[in-house]
Amino acid sequence: MKRISRKQAMVYDMIPKAPIITVEPGEKFVIETEDTYNGHIRTNDQLPIPEVLPELLTLKFNPLGGPVYVRGAKKGDILVVNIIDVIPDGQGVTCFIPGEGPLADSATWPECRGPFTHIIKHLPGPSGTTSDGTGVFSSKITWDLHPLIGTIGVAPDRPVMRGSDSLLGHGPWGGNFDCRDICKGSKLHLPVYHEGALLYTGDVHATQADGEFYGEANETRAEIILSCDITKDKAIPFPRIEKEESIIQLSCGKPLEEAVKQAFLWLMEWLVTEYKMDKREAYMHMCINPDVRINIYQMVSIDRLQYTAGVEFPKRDLMQTESTKH
Repeated sequence: MKRISRKQAMVYDMIPKAPIITVEPGEKFVIETEDTYNGHIRTNDQLPIPEVLPELLTLKFNPLGGPVYVRGAKKGDILVVNIIDVIPDGQGVTCFIPGEGPLADSATWPECRGPFTHIIKHLPGPSGTTSDGTGVFSSKITWDLHPLIGTIGVAPDRPVMRGSDSLLGHGPWGGNFDCRDICKGSKLHLPVYHEGALLYTGDVHATQADGEFYGEANETRAEIILSCDITKDKAIPFPRIEKEESIIQLSCGKPLEEAVKQAFLWLMEWLVTEYKMDKREAYMHMCINPDVRINIYQMVSIDRLQYTAGVEFPKRDLMQTESTKH
């Protein structure tokens, strides 16, 4: 398989430029990624301060691999990114960065102001890799790893104007979503703005809580295995996810309720235009279907970073909708 090495995967802007690799539709490829801290913090005694983490002064976080040129993709198409596997490193790290997070100036929770570093060990699972492994939080607490891709997208139409950096940038082209459902087995649908799509990705989290409350997940190096397909001549307003049993419409915005509302509206549009659902039926599903879920993926209050939400709809009811047409 074609591969982007970890040394090559250290870029911070999703912009049109010469590709690192070119792949055919359906061709598997690998991107080796560094963690959000650029590999500087590997032990508990390495704290998130400028002397250890100089990127605190430059905001060069979430290094990415790319661009990947997907042959045949053109502006006005949809790039479907098949996430075949996400294999974390043997450890991850989370930090309390001074001045960051909801408890940064708390007198009640001074222990949470930072600086603080905590290493999480990753043990292999049944596959023999950490893709389905175990995270060791402490001698008493372990949990299943659920690796996800935090930052992924294509070069937007006007990168400089839209803000396509890997930390604070996100929009219809993708970006720093920190979405738990961009994971193994999912398909991510992205609009294409340039020939070849020019895909970037990185910033893997081995585990993450909904909302990512203080802004630092279980950050880890990883190996990502992907392939891409192309849906020709199709427009979508914002990235979408297809899972085995559900579909998810993403949205970003502030305040949080606006992001959620927009995800609902875009999901309804998706149901009506693609699955030919009656508008009234689509609207009712949003209020009474017990398997329609609101997912709050990222709720980190930092600079221009917006909140990321998604509304999930069960495929079971899509199949029932399809069957009623006949």
